Amino acid sequence: MTQRVDLATVMDRLAVDEVITGYAVAVDDGDWAAYRALFAPGGRADYRSAGGIDGAAGEVAEWLAETMKLFPVRQHLIVNRRVVLEDLGGSPGDRAEVRADFVNPMRLVGEAEDGTVTAPNFVAAGRYTFALARTPDGWRIASVTVHEKWRHLTG
Repeated sequence: MTQRVDLATVMDRLAVDEVITGYAVAVDDGDWAAYRALFAPGGRADYRSAGGIDGAAGEVAEWLAETMKLFPVRQHLIVNRRVVLEDLGGSPGDRAEVRADFVNPMRLVGEAEDGTVTAPNFVAAGRYTFALARTPDGWRIASVTVHEKWRHLTG
């Protein structure tokens, strides 16, 4: 590989990582416009393994906006990212796949009259599978699938 191809690969990896981080931040902040903007035209999300829906990114964003009201406090950690970039005979391609683990601690709605928190904590964890595409606006999510492996509710 030439230095130019190596640099393009590094730049693509950084850009893909930025999209994945943006995904976690958008969900945690409830920024559904930013969530939608991370997806390529026709992009889809599948949350069925976590009890959710499968659909177009806009439809899923609406569902998340309602569902996440149950969890006013959330911190979405996406780790162990394995990025595979399409290689077209030594040149960078326009597709990428990312497998990454997640741990998602959240707090359910609940507060006593005196302001003390009475709600339990809820933690879900598993793995994401992302497919990304290079678009005129940069790397975007073509699809994301949640593979929830476990969840725990603490009092």
